[in-house]
Amino acid sequence: MHRLYPANPNPRDSRDKLPMIRVLYSRRPETQELEPWEFQMLLWSLNYTDHLLPEDEIAAAIEVARTHFDPDEGAA
Repeated sequence: MHRLYPANPNPRDSRDKLPMIRVLYSRRPETQELEPWEFQMLLWSLNYTDHLLPEDEIAAAIEVARTHFDPDEGAA
């Protein structure tokens, strides 16, 4: 995993997905427009994860992260 996020012994645990997405949203604003499958590949290619994460869990984390970065997104 990425050096900011220690390796998680349970790869199905979703607690690390939201912080990883928030970091990328703040460091790389262009990632806010990515689809879950694109984010899946980005997290893996940037070595944030050792394997491809489930797309549906990434999608759920993206929805939460988008409401934090754009409150109007959550109101729609």
